[in-house]
Amino acid sequence: MTLRQENLGPPGSRSDPLLQTAEHVPCNTPRPPGRPMAGLEFSEDDVLSAARRNGLLSIELEMTRRCNLRCLYCYSQGGPTLPDEMSLREAEDVIGQVLALGGRKIVILGGGEPFVYPQLQELIELIAGHGLNIEVFTNGTLDVNMASFLYCHNVSVVVKRNSQNEAVQDELAGMQGTFERIERGLSHLFACGYPDDHHGLGIQTVICRQNLREIPGLWRWARQRAIQPYFECMTYQGRAVANPGLQVSRGETGRLFRTLLEIDNGEFGLDWSPHPPLVGAKCQRHLYSLLVKANGDICPCVGVEIRTGNIRRDRLADVIRTSHIIQDLRHVYSRIRGTCRACRMNGECYGCRGNAYQMTGDYLSSDPFCWIPDEDHGEGG
Repeated sequence: MTLRQENLGPPGSRSDPLLQTAEHVPCNTPRPPGRPMAGLEFSEDDVLSAARRNGLLSIELEMTRRCNLRCLYCYSQGGPTLPDEMSLREAEDVIGQVLALGGRKIVILGGGEPFVYPQLQELIELIAGHGLNIEVFTNGTLDVNMASFLYCHNVSVVVKRNSQNEAVQDELAGMQGTFERIERGLSHLFACGYPDDHHGLGIQTVICRQNLREIPGLWRWARQRAIQPYFECMTYQGRAVANPGLQVSRGETGRLFRTLLEIDNGEFGLDWSPHPPLVGAKCQRHLYSLLVKANGDICPCVGVEIRTGNIRRDRLADVIRTSHIIQDLRHVYSRIRGTCRACRMNGECYGCRGNAYQMTGDYLSSDPFCWIPDEDHGEGG
């Protein structure tokens, strides 16, 4: 079924196609929040404890660079398979190390597209067998059998959904027909029972020029369906560098964040502090997480793509303990530089370390796309 924006009836109505595939609370009344995910499940004490003990709460794991889309903003420029990608046995060793360091969750990222990785189901079964929570970030091009498998294994899913406009979604994905495939994938997830108390569902949206005006509508669409909105500022790396038409100014981004806060305050009874890079949440991954890339390289995150080791020769515990880069980021609030250091938000926010690194070459510099200093000095953006 194609879920075109112009064919959607009022949320919760009989003509809303997203509700025709599963039983849902009518969406004119917001549903209760689903299972917390994307870092929101960790308390402040959990995060600070992991940082102090050089431990982990989660890890981000790429298994392949192969992808069936060509998104204009892709940080990794996903496409063909790399020649030296990790084996399933190597991934299992990483999982064991995560457990030993106190980890609770494995995030399977789309350095490529997870659902084109041929051993994904075996990987998920391995992770589940160790008692770890699982999240998969996907472009949403999955079939009903995969949706059912994910539900049966209590996997939380974050689907890339950048627009409710077919032409815009297809343009950003670099592939015609992507819009229909994503909407079909979401329908499969809804039909299987997502979201509920044990199965989180999110949508990942990259804020860019092409979708800027429709972001508030996308935000409401997610909130009304108990879907966690994972809306983020774009990191200027990979294909985004070659597509400057994607860029949004600091001022526009700040105004958008405030608009979404007003929506949450007025319509959903939620409150949060607006700051980059995530809407309605704060990035704390550098205090408790690492990225393992498809070739085994260990990096702080997808934006700070500095190799600090490789799982084929280094243990995660040793990398966390001995890498000055990882230690800098574990102590980021006291070691950050520039306007971020004196910012009123320091201690709650460290901006986007990825944009800091990509734009300045210094992972501890101030976030060049943060609008807060402009506001504090009465400047527009």
